[in-house]
Amino acid sequence: MPATPNHNSRSSRWRSTLDAVGILPMLIGVIVLFACLTPLFLTAANLMNVARQASINVVLATGITFVILTRGIDLAVGSVLGLSAVVALNLSLVESWAWAAVPVSILTGIAIGAGTGAVVAFAGLPPFIITLGTYTALRGAAYLLAGGTTVTNSDLTFAWIGNDYLGPIPWLVLTAAAVVVLSHLVLHRTVFGRDVYAVGGNPEAAHLAGVPIRWVLVGVYTISGGLAAVGGVMSASRLYSANGQLGSGYELDAIAAVILGGTSFAGGIGGVIGTLYGALVIAVLNNGLTLLNVSFFWQLVVKGGVIVAAVALDRLRSRSPT
Repeated sequence: MPATPNHNSRSSRWRSTLDAVGILPMLIGVIVLFACLTPLFLTAANLMNVARQASINVVLATGITFVILTRGIDLAVGSVLGLSAVVALNLSLVESWAWAAVPVSILTGIAIGAGTGAVVAFAGLPPFIITLGTYTALRGAAYLLAGGTTVTNSDLTFAWIGNDYLGPIPWLVLTAAAVVVLSHLVLHRTVFGRDVYAVGGNPEAAHLAGVPIRWVLVGVYTISGGLAAVGGVMSASRLYSANGQLGSGYELDAIAAVILGGTSFAGGIGGVIGTLYGALVIAVLNNGLTLLNVSFFWQLVVKGGVIVAAVALDRLRSRSPT
């Protein structure tokens, strides 16, 4: 029996409500769950710890959000983070170059992202293959630059980013918040942001409308690389050290946060606010399971389940009638 107009209208309103709310109920649900299971969870110190732990993933996931909105993928962000952190630490140890540690590190990520985007856009090669190859090559480069060991600097000039506070709020959290706000404004208040959604929503229509698709692709991968490098600076400043292994596996958490947050692999749907919620869900899970003394191995199992669930949710969303 065909759906009636009233039924379609109710269905559309329900879908719109779900899209607007996103996974906020899930975030609230896991917070309530861990608050009931352990009294330590809702302490101010622990909640701030959750926010601090989520910060780097928020920054990485925000960059990947731009890419996935255009139907792409960036598997190299963890390696970009590690390489950028090693670059920052190495420069911080050279007195005459210590001032350039942060800008050069971020420029490194921007250059890598731009190069990746250019290959994807102008050579027409699959983003999965290109970023997988970049992931491997950059991981090797990070080990080489670190000399196969851990680079440390106990007198790190930018350590305040990872360890200091502005009032009661850590700079790590403020950095992540600034990235989310600026990225949201770019996506929803600029021509570039409109073009990102257009390319992801319907590339053929975007081409006919005169959208510079290739340059949009270069732009989103450049943003992803630059934000991965910001994550590298945040990590290095927090740890006073970096090595070739730093950032390994971070790309999985970031992609899970993006998809959990409602950004679709099909492109053109989603945004960074949802990504923020997704990253917070993952951080709450990590923190809550640790407080409950759940084995690290079981934590990996849970995170793997979250990633599978994220992809399943994306599939359901893409098949649901609008």
